[in-house]
Parts: sequence; C-alpha cells; structure tokens
Amino acid sequence: MSIIISPSILGGSFANMQDTIRLIDQSKAEYIHFDVMDGDFVPNLTFGPQFISNVRSFSKKIFDVHLMINRVGKFLDEYIKAGSDVITFHLEIDEDLNDLITKIKNNKIKCGIAIKPATPWEDLKPYLDNIDQIIIMTVAPGCGGQKFMDDPPSKII
Repeated sequence: MSIIISPSILGGSFANMQDTIRLIDQSKAEYIHFDVMDGDFVPNLTFGPQFISNVRSFSKKIFDVHLMINRVGKFLDEYIKAGSDVITFHLEIDEDLNDLITKIKNNKIKCGIAIKPATPWEDLKPYLDNIDQIIIMTVAPGCGGQKFMDDPPSKII
C-alpha cells in the first residue's frame, strides 16, 4: 500500500485555473484531484468532463477524478473520454458498482471507490480486489472549508 499526494484543484482560482494546474504540475505531487459535484449527490456544483478535457493539455500529471455524483453510469463515458486516469465514485450511489468498475477497468483506467464519513469502511470489502484506490472522506462530501473530522464514524481500526 502506498500513499499518494493528490492536491485538489477545488482550492485553486477558478478565474485562472490554467495557472493552478501549472503550479500543481510543477510540484512533487503525482496526481491532480478533481472534485466533481453534481448538485444532486452533494449540494454543490463544480465542473464536468468538458472542463477536465480542456485542462488536460496543461498537465502531464495523473488526473484523479472523484465523482461525487448520482448517475455515474450515464456520464462515465464522458469522463473517460475527457482524459481521466483514475475515476473514483461513491459506494453510496444506487447503481451496480461492479458494472461501473468493469467499464472503467475495460477502458484501462484505474478505479476507486469513496465512502462518506458515516459509511462503515467494511462495506468496501466486496470490492477491494477489483479497485485501485479508496477515498475515505473525513468531511461531508460537497462542501468546502469544513473542519477535518479526526475521528469520523467509519474510522479504520
């Protein structure tokens, strides 16, 4: 197991995202994390596949796309075509997760599953052999500026 630094561009300047991407690209971070929000699964909206496609040319880093959205299956092809290198979706969505994993892996993209703080980490066990990463949220997904939960309900023991 390894820990990879994947700074989120969500904290960058939306007025000058090209510079934000370039700064991360010049850093020692291996990935650039994209927090994709749909206003449905989470209360806020961020960017879609077109944005990811547009900024792809500004970086050679691994694009780590965290889909905090409902209807992942409906939009998955677009995020694959946009240049995502890793796609992570939430365990809590109401879709066949194995179908999503298979589609992502068949496109030679790494796959991850994320869980909200209240979701027991053990719920990930059926998927661990088929995914490349997990994200255990320590804040409520979809709202920036929250205090880090140093003892979230799904604490791994």
